[in-house]
Amino acid sequence: MPLGLIMGLGRAFRRKRTASLDILSPKRAPRNFYKGKNCKPTGFHTRKGGYVVVQDKLPNYIVPDLTDFKLKPYVSQCPKEVKAAESAGATK
Repeated sequence: MPLGLIMGLGRAFRRKRTASLDILSPKRAPRNFYKGKNCKPTGFHTRKGGYVVVQDKLPNYIVPDLTDFKLKPYVSQCPKEVKAAESAGATK
C-alpha cells in the first residue's frame, strides 16, 4: 500500500502543468488586464486623477551643430556602383 501511494503522488507531480507558470498575456488574462508596451513612465498620477510629468524622466537628446557638415543624413536607395579597385583603395 505505501508503494502505491508514493507512485500515485509521483504521477500527480509529473502531471502538473507548467502553463500556470507562464507569463500572463492579455489573451489569457481578465478583461480589464492591460500589459502595456514596456515603456517607462514619464510622471505620476495624482490623487484627483491628474498626471504630473517629471522633466527629469523625459528623454533629453543632445544634437551637435551640423551646419557645415558635408555628408547627407540619408543614404540613397539607388547607390552608384563602385569598382573593386576603388573600394580596395578606400579601405587602406
